[in-house]
Amino acid sequence: MKLKISEVLFIGFLLIGFQSYAQVAAEEGVLTIDRIFSGEFRQEYERPIQWDEDGEGYIIIEKSKTLEGADELAHYSSATQRRSIFVSAEKLQIPEGSLAIESFTISNDGSKVLFFTNSSRVWRSNTKGDYWIYDLKNESLVKLGASFEPSSLMFAKLSSNNQEAFYVHKFNIYRENLETHKIVQLTKDGDGDIINGTFDWVYEEEFGKRDGFSFNDAGTHLAFWHLDASDTGTFYMINNTDSIYSKPIPIQYPKVGDPPSAAKIGMVNLTTNQINWVALEGGERENYIPGMQWVNHDLLLIQQMNRHQNKLTVWSYKPTSQKLEKIYTESEDTWVDIDYPDVSSNNWGSNDLTLVDGGEAFLRMTETDAWRHIYKVNIGNGKKTLVTPFEYDIASLQATTKNHVYYIASPDNTTQRYLYWTDLKGNGKDKRITPAEFSGLNSYNIAPNAKYAIHTHQSATQVRTVRFINLPDHKVIKTLVDNASYNSKLNTLKLPEVKFTKVTTEEGITIDARMVLPPDFDSKKKYPVLFHVYGEPWGQVALDNQIGFINILMAQKGYIIIDMDNRGTPCLNGSAWRKSIYRKIGLINANDQAFAAKEILKLDYLDENRTAVWGWSGGGTMTLNLMFKYPEIYQTGVAVAAVSNQLIYDNIYQERYMGLPQENMEDFVNGSPITYAKNLKGNLMIIHGTADDNVHYQSAELLINELIKENKQFDMMAYPNRSHGIYEGSNTSRHLYNVITNYIIEKTPPNN
Repeated sequence: MKLKISEVLFIGFLLIGFQSYAQVAAEEGVLTIDRIFSGEFRQEYERPIQWDEDGEGYIIIEKSKTLEGADELAHYSSATQRRSIFVSAEKLQIPEGSLAIESFTISNDGSKVLFFTNSSRVWRSNTKGDYWIYDLKNESLVKLGASFEPSSLMFAKLSSNNQEAFYVHKFNIYRENLETHKIVQLTKDGDGDIINGTFDWVYEEEFGKRDGFSFNDAGTHLAFWHLDASDTGTFYMINNTDSIYSKPIPIQYPKVGDPPSAAKIGMVNLTTNQINWVALEGGERENYIPGMQWVNHDLLLIQQMNRHQNKLTVWSYKPTSQKLEKIYTESEDTWVDIDYPDVSSNNWGSNDLTLVDGGEAFLRMTETDAWRHIYKVNIGNGKKTLVTPFEYDIASLQATTKNHVYYIASPDNTTQRYLYWTDLKGNGKDKRITPAEFSGLNSYNIAPNAKYAIHTHQSATQVRTVRFINLPDHKVIKTLVDNASYNSKLNTLKLPEVKFTKVTTEEGITIDARMVLPPDFDSKKKYPVLFHVYGEPWGQVALDNQIGFINILMAQKGYIIIDMDNRGTPCLNGSAWRKSIYRKIGLINANDQAFAAKEILKLDYLDENRTAVWGWSGGGTMTLNLMFKYPEIYQTGVAVAAVSNQLIYDNIYQERYMGLPQENMEDFVNGSPITYAKNLKGNLMIIHGTADDNVHYQSAELLINELIKENKQFDMMAYPNRSHGIYEGSNTSRHLYNVITNYIIEKTPPNN
């Protein structure tokens, strides 16, 4: 039920408008859908970088100045920003033309570059494609796995001695000699039900796992995930549009209550190609393995979670002796997070523990007391040291030096984020690194040596800007993106006012709220209200960030847009705030939203008789719950890609926050919108993509059946063969947002 910001919210906030108002002249300062899709409001973005191993430089993909339209690699010095060509476009010519670089990695000795291109989508990400190796010494360019079909390799890596490459092809791991190009298949049983070196749908979706193998720095052993999904149920989506006969699309999808894929770690001896299996306790099917990493050539860390996801165990394993030791355990009454969802997190899916003290210890964020803290854990003896003994939450861990750790926090305002540091000994002294002038949201991509960083800043009143800085001084070395042109364009519009406030419900719960007011706001008038909601553990909406075009449009039409974050969302309000939602999704979060709405609607300028609510994914579910359970508050609702019944979502997400339905079925029933569908009184629009492999179209049809049974009138829009983000196909996004906004305007009209 997670809503990836890059997949939905970002598109939704930027690409939205009213087609019926498209003829309004641009000079009047009114935003229209035609202007939005014309590219007039074009933001700049920095290019993705790859740091040098020592952090003293970085490499980026640029367009060639000598070969039109072709990609090449440029190297920049961190300290001076001096540019040099690393690999020119002329060196990257293949039979099909110039190599289109999607990503790249550099060999350990800097002699080779591995290029990824011609990719195709696997679930949410383009992780399957072609790999080419460029040798800087002899200037040769060679394709890996040349005998395999195009765009079929995954996660290729160069060996420690740069003489081989390893990759996944059709669920098996291969090694290829870079001189002879002889290919050896290391695993033999991969067939889709058995998965080696990569993951099934649910591991990718809920643990962020994609790349499923790594080797030690000595190149003697390769560790990999092995999943047995043969008992996982098959869910069928239907493609009705690409042929006169429908085509079923099968997907392995473990529904809540179903056991996980059986998971284990294999260890390949790269001298003999023999495989040993790491014998973790507890059984392969009743546990998860969300993380694995090498500490040194003979020490592997493995993270294991039980089925309930309320106990984490970290094991150490030595491949030479096959010695397995339990070095750390962590338990909670609710759930244990592997990755902590936050707007500042920039390493989602790696799940690696941050190594410190020369590899003798690791850092672990925990919520076993009142706040989310960072602990240092000694690998040898398990001794724990509280690194952040502060009475505030750590949002995300960013980087370490020999003596310090950088982290993101915001002790005084959960709508914002800032960079801090403290020493690794837990002496209780912290320091804010982000300067005061950067009020709002701040994120950082910090170099391996922690001396440099790419700093991104935005707020409700300031456009996104990006700077290359040094640390810890935070002095700007170079401005990478200032978005001055974009900012000038925005300022030609009639822009709304943004107001932050707090709402205290009748139950004494204080909630952050962001209000977007019409450009000509008059407190003596009454305005219709549009609540935008999410409300689950993977999303925070009342943030001090760019408000986006959907809010500008709706504010210009005379709506007041309100975002509020209930208990259970990843606000920095303490562990009890976030964990209170355990087994109460659909209850405590919906209750908080409704009670906060009742309070804020007491403001004289808000029209309590004209209230609309909308949301996507978890926000769509919230919309349904609010429309069904609190019909006296909400007049109109638009629910996009919603989970109508918690019993049809995937096991990892739903069981993490709700438990197992075999043990507490009543919580799932009580928290599901479909249970309350009979109470619908207002206007409801249901929107869903029929090829949604995350929240299946089944969810919409189950709800539709229930509404029909209860003789409730509603509206719906199905998008054929569109996924959870509903963006595939010509004109889809434009059409979708016209449906959403026109419905709200029709059913809950603005002032004349």
